[in-house]
Amino acid sequence: MGETRLFSSLLLVFTWFSLLQSSTNAATKPCPGKYCGRILDENGKIGDCGACPRGYGTNGTVCVECSSSPDLYDWLYLGFMAFLSLIFHWFFIDFFAKRERKTIFVLGLSAFVESVLAAIFSLLASKPQGMLTLTSCKSQWIADWYTIFFNPKPDYVNTLHCTQEAVYPLYTIVLLYFALSVGLLFLFRPIISHQFCDGQGRASIYAALYFLPSLAVVHALLGGLIYYSYPYATLVISVLSTATVLAKNKITHIRQLVRSKRHVVIIMTHWLAHAYGILAVTQLRNPPVHGPMFTLVLAPVLFFLITHSFTEPNKFKT
Repeated sequence: MGETRLFSSLLLVFTWFSLLQSSTNAATKPCPGKYCGRILDENGKIGDCGACPRGYGTNGTVCVECSSSPDLYDWLYLGFMAFLSLIFHWFFIDFFAKRERKTIFVLGLSAFVESVLAAIFSLLASKPQGMLTLTSCKSQWIADWYTIFFNPKPDYVNTLHCTQEAVYPLYTIVLLYFALSVGLLFLFRPIISHQFCDGQGRASIYAALYFLPSLAVVHALLGGLIYYSYPYATLVISVLSTATVLAKNKITHIRQLVRSKRHVVIIMTHWLAHAYGILAVTQLRNPPVHGPMFTLVLAPVLFFLITHSFTEPNKFKT
């Protein structure tokens, strides 16, 4: 009788241990798909596979809170998106201001302040909140920007939705920046335009209400492509834009260029954009080699002025 009770007790313990082990193995089993993970609650209980919360990534099994910091390339990307909207502001202000220096300066300064405040507020609203730093999940592949296309089907029928911001916060912070830019635009620009510019900033305000949402849509759809191509796009666009400015204003000599303060400012802005692209491409990994490359910012202007005489259409007889 005693042996029977002992055997029953051992069998019960073995069964309980087997169930516990199988439950633990099931909880720690890797989730299907590349972006699915299990959420660990406050009691230490592991949930089912699914999308990780914002600010979390997955190691294939459980969701892990993002703890790394953006590298130089990430910061330059955020700066690129911020400067892109600012350049659009300045372009339309200059386009609609009819070359009135006071209007261009006041509205341009307002756009700059709005962009800086939007960037600061975006950083303060992101983790760690209240600080001008960011906690991020490192982007490894372009697929990290488009997790919606990688929801797995474990049984080949039902979809396990694991869409999340795997590149936190590079995706949402840019959208937040554009939203804050619109809000600050409404807050400051109409008052400044009315008080200091006789209402001449109205057209540039309307333009901003078109291009800011457009930039947000472009980022939402093509953020990953922009992230991996913006250094080269910056270099190409700055070169083409420099040639366009010089050709449109018929600048064929350095004296014509320095004679106009407006042209000098525009060309210097292009030089800064070109230097920004070089910095993004090289990231100064090897300063003795990459440092001298910044002298190439002068190359587009010098090349245009030197070769213009060889491409003057009037010199070619038909």
